[in-house]
Amino acid sequence: MVRHRKVGNSQHKHGNSDETSGNPANGDGPGASRAFKLLSVWKTGVGCFCLVVAIYVGILGYLETRVNTPFDDEKAVQEIGLSVPERYWGTYRPGVYFGFKSREPRSPVFGLMWYELGDKHKGIRHWCEQNDNLASYSWQRHDGVTFGEQLISDPPHNIVTSFIKTPGGEHGGHWTARINITTMNNKKTAVGLIWYGALDESLGPAAPHSRLWVENGAILGHTPQLQNFRVSFVPQKGRVLHTSYSEAVAPGLHLLKEKFYSLLKPSKERYGNLGQLAVLEPDPKMNEKDVFANFVPFQMIVGTPFVLDVVYATEDLPTPPLKEDEFTTVLEEKKKLFDEEFEEKFKLKKKGYSEEDISVARAAMSNMVGSVGYFYGAGRVQSAHTREPVPYWRAALYSGVPSRSFFPRGFLWDEGFHGLLIGRWSPEISMDIAAHWLDLINVEGWIPREQILGAEALARVPKEFVVQSNAAANPPMLLIQIAHLVNTRPQLFEPGQKLRSTLDRMFPRLQAWYQWFQTTQKGEEPTSYRWRGREDDGMQLNPKTLTSGLDDYPRASHPSEIERHVDLRCWMYAAADAMATIAYLLQRDTSKFEATRDQLGDEELLNQLHWSPRTQTYADYGLHTDGVRFVLNKPKAPNESPKLVRSVTVPPKPRLVTSAFGYVSLFPMLLMVLKPESENLGKILANLDDPDLLWSPFGLRSLSKSSPLYMKRNTEHDPPYWRGQVWLNVNYLALRALRHYSRAGPHAERAAGLHARLRDILVRNVLTEYKKTGYLWEQYSSEDGRGSGCKPFTGWTALIVLIMADEY
Repeated sequence: MVRHRKVGNSQHKHGNSDETSGNPANGDGPGASRAFKLLSVWKTGVGCFCLVVAIYVGILGYLETRVNTPFDDEKAVQEIGLSVPERYWGTYRPGVYFGFKSREPRSPVFGLMWYELGDKHKGIRHWCEQNDNLASYSWQRHDGVTFGEQLISDPPHNIVTSFIKTPGGEHGGHWTARINITTMNNKKTAVGLIWYGALDESLGPAAPHSRLWVENGAILGHTPQLQNFRVSFVPQKGRVLHTSYSEAVAPGLHLLKEKFYSLLKPSKERYGNLGQLAVLEPDPKMNEKDVFANFVPFQMIVGTPFVLDVVYATEDLPTPPLKEDEFTTVLEEKKKLFDEEFEEKFKLKKKGYSEEDISVARAAMSNMVGSVGYFYGAGRVQSAHTREPVPYWRAALYSGVPSRSFFPRGFLWDEGFHGLLIGRWSPEISMDIAAHWLDLINVEGWIPREQILGAEALARVPKEFVVQSNAAANPPMLLIQIAHLVNTRPQLFEPGQKLRSTLDRMFPRLQAWYQWFQTTQKGEEPTSYRWRGREDDGMQLNPKTLTSGLDDYPRASHPSEIERHVDLRCWMYAAADAMATIAYLLQRDTSKFEATRDQLGDEELLNQLHWSPRTQTYADYGLHTDGVRFVLNKPKAPNESPKLVRSVTVPPKPRLVTSAFGYVSLFPMLLMVLKPESENLGKILANLDDPDLLWSPFGLRSLSKSSPLYMKRNTEHDPPYWRGQVWLNVNYLALRALRHYSRAGPHAERAAGLHARLRDILVRNVLTEYKKTGYLWEQYSSEDGRGSGCKPFTGWTALIVLIMADEY
């Protein structure tokens, strides 16, 4: 019995006992067994399905986060804030006429406003605005570190703003800003002069850790980094007719002028023939509980001529800040030393330029380094895996800007050109800027091409340009510029040098950026490349290619995946060459970069993809027709206005876009892909020299006169941009290439002659326009040489300094 039970139990355990062999009365027959198996299979299937869904959702979630996940490696920028004392304070607010901030995310900001009495409600000056129609504003000298002097011409007034920094202490040192206002023809006028301090609260409330207030006629403040500081006002010359101030709450740095207006009230007193003045009154918001001021404007009504020293000092530095006569003496010394250093580095006097011409060059270079800003915030980005735009991570950017009035923010490919000039003046500043840009790279190896960081920057960007797509590239000029610095100043990168360590930290990021291009911008054909981001909305005569940097330059009329862009292929040749140069210096493996460079430098492969035997030119390839024109589309509803839309009169077909002869056609020469002995190089030089094509008396025009879209509008509201105008950055590349090809080969003599002629006409025209208009311009007309686009444009147009110096 016992043994039987044991056996029975054993059999039951293995499913073979009589108890489990199927008793219909208990519902345990063969049908139930099958049902059990089906249920098990179903459960397994559901489980697998759920697992697949979970994995899929997990992958989607991972892909969603990649666009705003930082690159996982050591940061290129190691020294921040007060660890860079010589560049801690600066004129790092290029979008205002005169302003200061430190390289801290929560830095207090200081700035200048002014207005002529009687015109205060429409003539106040604060942000650099094209519509202010100032005759000129330009840094005359600025070394990027210790001092600067700017001339602002706002008829009937001339305002000279200058500053000197006094380093030392643990909290950033001192600085003094001087504001010197004179009136043309020595006429006596009255001016409202406002100096303010403000706290950026875009990262959250500043108080109680940071505070601003007014005490005994000075602005006082405290921040954790600076501790206690004081801003004093020391009049040097002229009369102060009235002073007033307010401690106020501003909704953001982008609305300081509007807040200032709201605080102005008519004075109860009258001042002679000046009539009733508007003075600052307390902000009612300050009566609310637990409210602290984040904006302190201090207004002086002054009679011209007038000189004011604004003196910033911290408690920890025993050295008194500069002011009065001592400031004047030191400023003159610094100007003299600056001029000597400028001549030593660019040798323009030695090359025979007049003092007037040299002063323009000094201003161009000074505006480049004087327009370097410090920005902090998070941009908006989007990928194919995110339903809506998402914030990038909060980060700092130390960068030049193309235009203080129109583009006071960072642009990726522009910065590569900026670095050519800044690197000649100060390699340390240039590498610091490049390191900040590379720290913006994400885990994919992508860098957003336009950086809109902080409330002030965001307030000046149209909504359609705010969100950055991670499919969008931009020419890798920054990489090429770094390699250029390595090539021309190798001694700065020897082992043990500080810049060598910086370059070492940069390398993994440069490699990731380079690889991102190789994996995301490849074309369908081997060794071909295609700019992403072209969209046909039916409203553009030729869909823009913003990612190329050449915006409305004509490409294939109908965007498609079969496109091949010759300029991007050449950029990738130059990028591979740059990576090989940097890798060689750092003693890293160069083989894969050299292999790509050699493959992309194979002229036979290049010709198969982009050379037209019929026109003897290089060109893009894609789905194209020249049979496009604008027609007036009749409105569908009574309240709608008619619109210009594109009409296609000839169907497109796959072909080379040979009708668009211009800058893109030159890229095999511009980036020196072609060998000096190339027959095609000779044909490019011949075409370049043809006044009916690209040559003009003022430089190389961006699009040939023979092109169907030469100087044609791209939409009803978009004037031509890269369709015939002369651009300094591409002309600089042309000069650099011509100098290269003038050294050897059968085309050397022609290249040398073209170089000399092109350099001379560019220099003559840019200097002439500056003397005539007071500005460097975004572009120049190929018909009469006049500046056009935005002003001032002291981004790549400032390359005129390197052109004058023959520095390539």
